[in-house]
Amino acid sequence: MMRGMSPVQEPSVTQPPPDTHAPSEHTGDTPAQPSAADTDQSNAVAVEHLSFQFPPGRPSRRKKHSAAPGHGDAPAGEPPRAVLALDDVSFQVPRGEVFGVLGPNGSGKTTLFRILSTLLRPAQGRVRVLGHDLAGEPHLVRAQLGVVFQMPSLDIKLTARENMLCQGRLYGLGGRKLREKADHLLEQAGLLDRADAFVETFSGGMRRRVELAKAMLHDPPLLLLDEPSTGLDVGAQRQLWSYLYKLRQEQGVTIALTTHLMEEADRCDRLAFLADGRLVTIDTPGNLKARIGGDVVTVEPNEAHADSLTQAIAGRFGPWAKGASPTLVDYRIRFEKPDGAKLVPALIATFPDQINSVTVGRPTLEDVFMHLTGQRLWQ
Repeated sequence: MMRGMSPVQEPSVTQPPPDTHAPSEHTGDTPAQPSAADTDQSNAVAVEHLSFQFPPGRPSRRKKHSAAPGHGDAPAGEPPRAVLALDDVSFQVPRGEVFGVLGPNGSGKTTLFRILSTLLRPAQGRVRVLGHDLAGEPHLVRAQLGVVFQMPSLDIKLTARENMLCQGRLYGLGGRKLREKADHLLEQAGLLDRADAFVETFSGGMRRRVELAKAMLHDPPLLLLDEPSTGLDVGAQRQLWSYLYKLRQEQGVTIALTTHLMEEADRCDRLAFLADGRLVTIDTPGNLKARIGGDVVTVEPNEAHADSLTQAIAGRFGPWAKGASPTLVDYRIRFEKPDGAKLVPALIATFPDQINSVTVGRPTLEDVFMHLTGQRLWQ
């Protein structure tokens, strides 16, 4: 078989909660559950109490800030621990939604994506995809998935059309129907005029659109994407998202993706935050940013004064709302204040020899993630 032609290959991520639009955080509460039939009818994905643990000895991508048992590498001299990649994760993805997952490396995104794309079997909990139990009916789930991994799966020595035809045959398609379908999808992706050009001559954005067209050959109702915009310039990202919105609007496709790009995350209907294998919260991008009640102020201190200045600002300009007090992150002091711009003159006047620069901005999704978890998306 030609390389890169398998319908399912590598990993990525995706997720959300019970209510489609209402703000929600992951808590220990257990609300009344709808029937399985109701859940299957309204949701493309339903995950209940999903946990997954890798066996001892597997290298952990979890960062050193995680102190929860089973959530990191064993200290030197101790036997290897099992790595708890997902810890009691529950959420639902309504049909027709564009759903994103944010989290740093080691947060569990890749493990979740591998489970949803049937590459890993759930260890504990239950996952239903488009009405099918993922553990008991993986073959039925695969038939309804379109999967685009971060690593390219195109054969660059073939043309765009040849890549499409090879993929279609893996799904049992063939003949005139397959050729017409391939050309229709290439036209939809704006690439029909390049259908007979070799993929090795394509830009990164064009290749990504061929990947998406290839994933849609069998008309899957659910599209899983791993970091879809990584490596694309701004223009290519806009073309990609225009195509994704067209798939959702014209065909009702549910789209679940993982991303680390703030611009991409802002395009999702809802976002889930993952940290250390746990679901932190799910909400719309606008509602998430509204949780920070003010501006985000970032101070670049003289390196020698970083720790003492953090404490001094906290003492001088308090009181502070929960999660808003000064924190030193990568030699930058970050805090949240209403009307943060009005605070800048007082900051400079109070600590004239300890501050190199001050910036004030509206909250970003990364600011919200730090506010809720104390971690950065980039570690």
